[in-house]
Amino acid sequence: MLIFISVIAALVIAMYLVLQYYPAFGASPTKERREQLSRSRHYAKSKFVNLIPTVMETTAVEKLKLLVQFMKGNPQGRPGKPVVIEPLSKVYFGQGQQPKLTWFGHSAALLQLDGKTLLLDPMFGRAPSPFPLIGGKRFSDKLPFEIEQLPEVDAVLISHDHYDHLDYGSIVKLKDKVKQFFVPLGVAPHLVKWGIDPAKIEEHDWWEEFSYQGLQLACTPARHFSGRSLTDRDATLWCSWVIHGRAAKIFFSGDSGYGPHFKEIGDKYGPFDLTLMECGQYDERWAAIHMMPEETVQAHLDVRGKVMIPIHWGAFTLALHDWTDPVERAVKAAKERNAMISTPKIGETVFIRAAAYPASLWWR
Repeated sequence: MLIFISVIAALVIAMYLVLQYYPAFGASPTKERREQLSRSRHYAKSKFVNLIPTVMETTAVEKLKLLVQFMKGNPQGRPGKPVVIEPLSKVYFGQGQQPKLTWFGHSAALLQLDGKTLLLDPMFGRAPSPFPLIGGKRFSDKLPFEIEQLPEVDAVLISHDHYDHLDYGSIVKLKDKVKQFFVPLGVAPHLVKWGIDPAKIEEHDWWEEFSYQGLQLACTPARHFSGRSLTDRDATLWCSWVIHGRAAKIFFSGDSGYGPHFKEIGDKYGPFDLTLMECGQYDERWAAIHMMPEETVQAHLDVRGKVMIPIHWGAFTLALHDWTDPVERAVKAAKERNAMISTPKIGETVFIRAAAYPASLWWR
C-alpha cells in the first residue's frame, strides 16, 4: 500500500512540475492577473464567457464513446499521401502595394496590406500538441517556406491560445522577426514566458479598436473557449480580428461556433473585401464552438464578406470528418447561396480585390 501511495504521489508531483515548468504549456495566471482580467465585461466566475450560452459538456458515456471513435480513427481523416504545397512565391515579397495573402494550411496566413506584413495565428509546427512528437502530424512534409526566409513581420495577430493557433516552437523562432504581437486578454503571459519583450505585446478585449502603423484594427467576438492545460480552461479570451487598411478590409474569424456576433460585426465593420472563415474540425457534439461548413458560409454573408477563403482545414486531423469534407461542403453551400469562395493551394498567394481569385479543386 505504501508503495502504491508513493507511486501516486510521485506521478502527481511529476505532473505538477511539467505543468509549471515545461515551456509549451505557457504561463498560469497569477492572482493579481486574474483580478485585472475580471474587470472585463466578458469575465464571470473566474473565467471568460461567450456572448450567448455555449454548452460544451458531455456525459461520461459520450466522452468514452468519443475516445473510442478517435482511437479507431477515420481512414479518410487525412490524405493518403502528403499534401502538395506551393513554395511561397517571390512575388509575395515584391514592393507592389496590391494587398495579398498566403494561406499556409489550418488557420495560419501571411497578409501584406498597405506595405505592412502581418502573420495570423502562425502555427508552423509539426503537430498541434505541447509535445511535438505526439499528436496528429501535419498533412504536408514541409511548409511553403522556412521561417528564416520570412521578412521582418510588422505584427502577429493571435485569435486564442489553443495549440493549433498558438505554437510555442513557432513563436520562439519568430520572436526576433516580429515588431508587435496583438493578442486577446490573458494571452500575453504565455509570450512573456517564451521570451517576448512585454513592450512588444498588446492585449485587447472584444470591441476594442486601435491603430497600428496606419492600419485600423479591432478585436471582435468569437464563440469558443481557451486553455493549454488541465487547469486553465477559459482563463484567457478568444477572439476574431478586423483588419482595415487603405487598400482592403479583411475579417479573420479565429475559431468560432455560429452566433449573432457575426451579424453584429458585419453591421459595425462590414463589408469586407476578404474573409478568412473557420471551416473544419467540427462535429455535431461540439457545434457550439466550431461551425459546420454551411454555417461558415452563412457567417461570411453575415459579416458582409465579398470573397471567402475557408480556413482551419488542410493541415491537421482534429475531428472525425473526412479531411476534404469542410471544403467540399463549403464550396457547395457557397454555390447554393451565391457567395464567392476562393480555394487557394497551401502556399499560393491571393491578390485581394483582383479580377479573379484561385478556385481550383486541388484537393481532389
